[in-house]
Amino acid sequence: HCLSVRAVCQREIDCDRGNGYSWKITLLRNYWKSKVKQEWLSGKYSNIPSQNSLPEKSMYPMDADTWGEILEAELER
Repeated sequence: HCLSVRAVCQREIDCDRGNGYSWKITLLRNYWKSKVKQEWLSGKYSNIPSQNSLPEKSMYPMDADTWGEILEAELER
């Protein structure tokens, strides 16, 4: 699980590990974020007509760098 989360959230995982968090805590801190981020990066929400159409679990607190990655992926589509 740690490696699959790191594949999506490498910067976040490396930062947490660098700050001394255990793998367990790092996984708990980043698991849902990686799921939501992967859905955004894959284009699952590219053609949503309004915010009301977004599924309940489509959002998660993410930093500006993460949203930058998502927006770059959208521009490449």
